[in-house]
Amino acid sequence: MNHPPLPTVAALDLPRYLGTWYEIDRLPMRHEPEDATDVSAHYTLEDDGGIRVRNRCLRDGELQEAIGQARPIDASNSRLEVSFLPEGLRWIPFTKGDYWVILVDAGYANALVGSPDRKYLWLLAREPHMDETTRQHYIGYARQQGFDVERLIHTPHTGHPTA
Repeated sequence: MNHPPLPTVAALDLPRYLGTWYEIDRLPMRHEPEDATDVSAHYTLEDDGGIRVRNRCLRDGELQEAIGQARPIDASNSRLEVSFLPEGLRWIPFTKGDYWVILVDAGYANALVGSPDRKYLWLLAREPHMDETTRQHYIGYARQQGFDVERLIHTPHTGHPTA
């Protein structure tokens, strides 16, 4: 399906975006099990200007972790490419995923991230829970942008932090 270009944040303040985010909702994806709980992502700036990505979740009570690297692809810093391949293989073409920051609130407490093909979507927050009014605002915006929000998986947070 053809979609219009996906709007992103005009200028993402990358230092403010770094740190820990909790997944509130996501579209299904093969590399994240549907029964994963307590999903978090932690972003830190590396010496070479890249961003270290540490994703964690619990599955069957076991901590699982994936380490990747992201890089902005334009001056807005809101369009990034992410790879979770081992460092020596990250040069291989077509192994990076799009991670585009679509919305972020003024306080950098909530964010909506997706891919321009509308296959991937994450609703993130600095806390493991989000009030329903805020959540519905972000989901409504995602719907307007052509994401299939009926397929969203609400991520359980059990009080066992992974960040």
